[in-house]
Amino acid sequence: MIDTTQKPILILGGTGKTGRRLAERLTAKSIPVRIGSRAGTPSFDWLDKGSWDAALEGVGAVYISYYPDIAVPGAAETVEALARLAVERGIKRLVLLSGRGETEAQRAEEMLKASGADWTILRCSWFSQNFSEGFLVENIIEGEVGLPVGAVGEPFVDADDIADVAETVLTEPGHVGQLYELTGPRLLSFAEAVAEIGKAAGRDIRFRQISHAEFTEAVAAHNLPPEFAWLLDELFTKVLDGRNETLTDGVQRALGRQPKDFFAYATETAASGIWSN
Repeated sequence: MIDTTQKPILILGGTGKTGRRLAERLTAKSIPVRIGSRAGTPSFDWLDKGSWDAALEGVGAVYISYYPDIAVPGAAETVEALARLAVERGIKRLVLLSGRGETEAQRAEEMLKASGADWTILRCSWFSQNFSEGFLVENIIEGEVGLPVGAVGEPFVDADDIADVAETVLTEPGHVGQLYELTGPRLLSFAEAVAEIGKAAGRDIRFRQISHAEFTEAVAAHNLPPEFAWLLDELFTKVLDGRNETLTDGVQRALGRQPKDFFAYATETAASGIWSN
């Protein structure tokens, strides 16, 4: 096992949903971290390979969270290039944040395995926090969430659970070569998830299934970067087709406990006031 207490752990996407939480956990254990982001020191940019060497200099392990998402075209080759550079620099301990049922994500997983790294893969379902730290917050505050998805069930996973697993696999032995598929403990449709948020927040929040054309128009109104617009379209028109409508035991295997339930997430988040109008 790499002595990560001496060398910092590089967290790519260190300001994102899981990276920020992982950094907090490692820092609380007095494990040095380096935040891999454009605003980090040194700066890291997925689109600028010239920035990678400085970010990798002297680190003991890397948590790889691809921006904007590992599902976007070209992500697999970029992750492969980063993994191979890290291994060349003697940094073999790599942990990849991946996604369930996403073609590009699964390609990235295979490329990581072939890189010569001591790898661990965290293959995650839809984050619960997408309702509170993502594009859906405004809709919830306004009282109506419109998405082009029907009754398909999604096993929403809590970002805190993902960060707990990431911390464990990076700091404890026995996780090299493991693929942990991380889900929550229940399948919920988006309508059910929104209803649970409404109950937790003490508000009437409606869910409306909209057409793909309406969704495209709504996304365009947010003036999102093209890669985000593509990603949302991909997730809601392809990935949410029932392919992920199963629960897994990844959190239990990695942590020895059950994953956090969606209603617990909704209750805690509602108490923060973020969904109050």
